[in-house]
Amino acid sequence: MTKLDIAFWNYDRAQALRDGEVTIEGVEATFHNGRIVTDIFEGMVKHRAYDVSDLGLSYFLRTMDTEEAPFRLLPVPLLHMFRHSAIYINKTKGIERPQDLNGKQIGELALYGHDAGVMPKGMLSDEFGFRPESCRWIVGGIDFPLKPIDWLPKPVPDGVEVVYAAADEDLGEMLAAGEIDALISADAPKCVLEKQPNVGRLFEDYETVERDYYRRTGIFPIMHMVSVKKELAGDADLMRAVYKGFLDAKEAMAEKLRRGMTFNNMTVMVPWLSHLMQENIDTLGADWWPYGVTKNRPAIEAFLRYHYEQGLSKRLWTIEEVFVPALLDS
Repeated sequence: MTKLDIAFWNYDRAQALRDGEVTIEGVEATFHNGRIVTDIFEGMVKHRAYDVSDLGLSYFLRTMDTEEAPFRLLPVPLLHMFRHSAIYINKTKGIERPQDLNGKQIGELALYGHDAGVMPKGMLSDEFGFRPESCRWIVGGIDFPLKPIDWLPKPVPDGVEVVYAAADEDLGEMLAAGEIDALISADAPKCVLEKQPNVGRLFEDYETVERDYYRRTGIFPIMHMVSVKKELAGDADLMRAVYKGFLDAKEAMAEKLRRGMTFNNMTVMVPWLSHLMQENIDTLGADWWPYGVTKNRPAIEAFLRYHYEQGLSKRLWTIEEVFVPALLDS
């Protein structure tokens, strides 16, 4: 029996592992969590606290440029998230189209190139001619003081101006006050959630825009994946077992949600949830939250390319280099 320390956030798709409903064959697992998800990332990157861990895709790719390159990936996207909805604007700044972001002062949560920043910048560049290097970037926190992320590389490409907000400054408040023109953030700022009149999203009808983006590109963006210590990555049987555990846990939750549609998901206090689920199945397919390399190849390759084009990777990494060998055919 192999003992593994495994860390992930409070995801419904992994809960069956933590609850013991699903087990990993041949593994005695101890599960860990954190105050916020970046605490898990810090534990893995800075302290090597886990054998298997939830890790932001940009956080992982930054470690690949270190001499040690200590981790590899399993094709388990613990967090898929469309990110057209992650672009917020101050409505007094003349931003009516994506192209109007060029030359603006833009806030970004946590890092220049956090996971929810890489995809919007790449998509905007591909489809609307956005040029991140034309902007001034202010990196900081939202709604609560953000600890400095000083435990992994923070590259900034030549010609891009990046400054850091003070620890007591809030990017959402700065957006509402007009101190920044726009904001790209994984977290929604309070001013937008409160519907303050001078702020909003670049794409107000973001669901329609994101569904169209998926239909055109086949990309369901990936934010977090499962990482493993490099010394474990070559153990094919172990990697397949861990992958199957996460896959089985995801399928267990998906089946509960599918069964729930029979009873109009009455256990969940989300009106019209069954209708939304059916819409998602119609758009994304019966396996609406895919694991494995094959189904996620467009999203993975897009993120790898954007990370390189935005000056966050020293070279363009390939799928074959970053994933454990035994699961390349998954």
